[in-house]
Amino acid sequence: MDLLEYYQNQHPINDNYVTRKCQLPKKGDINLFGVRGAGKTTIVLDLMTEEDEESTLYIDFEDPNLIFTPLSIVTIQQFIDRNGISLLILDHYAEGLLPSFPNVGRLIVLSRIKLLNEFLTPAELFPLDYEEFLAFETSIAHSKGFNHFLRSGTLPGLARSQKTATLSMKTFLQSSFDGHEQKLLLILAQHHTKHLTIHQIYTYAKEKFKVSKDWLYKTMKLFTEEKLVFFIDDRYQKSGKKMLLFDFAFAKYLTVGQPFIMQFDTMIALALMKHNITVQTLGIHGYVTKENELIVPAPFESEESLWVKSQNKFSIYKKYNIKKVTIVTVANSYEYNIEKLHFEALPFDEWSIINDEDNT
Repeated sequence: MDLLEYYQNQHPINDNYVTRKCQLPKKGDINLFGVRGAGKTTIVLDLMTEEDEESTLYIDFEDPNLIFTPLSIVTIQQFIDRNGISLLILDHYAEGLLPSFPNVGRLIVLSRIKLLNEFLTPAELFPLDYEEFLAFETSIAHSKGFNHFLRSGTLPGLARSQKTATLSMKTFLQSSFDGHEQKLLLILAQHHTKHLTIHQIYTYAKEKFKVSKDWLYKTMKLFTEEKLVFFIDDRYQKSGKKMLLFDFAFAKYLTVGQPFIMQFDTMIALALMKHNITVQTLGIHGYVTKENELIVPAPFESEESLWVKSQNKFSIYKKYNIKKVTIVTVANSYEYNIEKLHFEALPFDEWSIINDEDNT
């Protein structure tokens, strides 16, 4: 059987789909992009259930059948024309795999990094935010949702997995990254939330495994473009940028003894990024938005303790023109003022949903 015929006759199945906040436009050509594991394929497989199977063609560029028999643009175009294909989906696509895209009624291309094609409407998919995660948690009490979020993280496949979080993480690591990438991720996890330069990462990496400078710099560029790794500028100190991995639970899985405050700090930073809020760090004091709101991770701090610390840091807040301080906790709520500066503490689940509403 012809390979493209086989693809058309064997549409992949998508069980128990949970609706995501990222909704694809109903018409037009689209580039759905985002970090591996974010759920791009699942969204498109759900979309395919609403389409006519006879006129839909789904091609997965990670299919092992393509290793020795790669598809040409001519072959794909001939199949489209011969079979009246009106929707073409190209999954796991990377820049340059085809010299051009086929001519078809509608094209959806899935990639890790945004493609440089002006004719494709870009749509970025992030991993789950907390509210989306809770939608996966229909069988679990809301009070337990936060603890499960801590263990499972933000990747949909792990949130839905029936296996333990550790086994799910292992499967994801081994299926999504090659051997060298896995070693680099281990190095990054060991220095998670630290201020680093790429040169320092290379220095740490070559102490642990054989790696070329060219490979490491190229891979870090790709990791950053894919948003597997974030580097956040610091207003307070200029040496290096704060480095974060894309998922707090995955970072914990790759290390031993990572403290809770580090997980909580990352959880807050990633929530800000998913809601398209640009931030810088203010040293160890928190994250600063463009509007000069300071967001402070303080999971278990009492009002009395925070008030004392706020008094001690007040000169720093004035120096950097902080307009408001939001303290993100696990469960505590309180507010107070020091001079004209307002401090408000909110539990993470409440704070994350407010941020989402403010940026929709």
